[in-house]
Amino acid sequence: MNLGLVGQAVGLFVVTNIDDIVVIALFFAQGAGRSGTTRTILLGQYLGFCGILIVSVAAALGATFLPDQAVPYLGLLPLLLGVRAAVEVWLHRDDSEEERATARTGPTVVAVTAVTFANGGDNIGVYVPVFATAGVGGTSVHIVVSLVLLALLVLTGRHLATRPTVARALARWGHILMPVVLIAVGLVILVEGGAFGL
Repeated sequence: MNLGLVGQAVGLFVVTNIDDIVVIALFFAQGAGRSGTTRTILLGQYLGFCGILIVSVAAALGATFLPDQAVPYLGLLPLLLGVRAAVEVWLHRDDSEEERATARTGPTVVAVTAVTFANGGDNIGVYVPVFATAGVGGTSVHIVVSLVLLALLVLTGRHLATRPTVARALARWGHILMPVVLIAVGLVILVEGGAFGL
């Protein structure tokens, strides 16, 4: 195996996905104390990321599932999830921390998948030319390396969310940070992509 190609694949994955650590840590905070949280986040991450890879490989081969002008509108997914989470925060604003903890639901596979796919929508523009020039062997290396590193990314987000200082901060402020981050991610995707003429 070409170590240079593996190094390139590692670099590409890190550069295009490092911003996901904050969102993953917030998902872990949302599911703190609930069984199956790691499995839910891993599954959602893999489904969303595999969606990105499928679209990227198909586009590199000449097929297009998503027209370029549709990609910025993926920002609507995290934006709507963030607004929904913000409404929940508002409805429970007078609850005590204990009441909020018992009322809080953990992340769902659908939510994690949607946010992962939408947040990685801009990665498609990076992956397509790389896959188009890498050939079948090079693309396969990129995909395998990415899928391995994705598990490490999720575990890093989990590790970050479970550090005592971070865990306390997320327990106290995570219910507010989650909608803020999701809305911000959605708006950045929409604005940077020029959706709605922004």
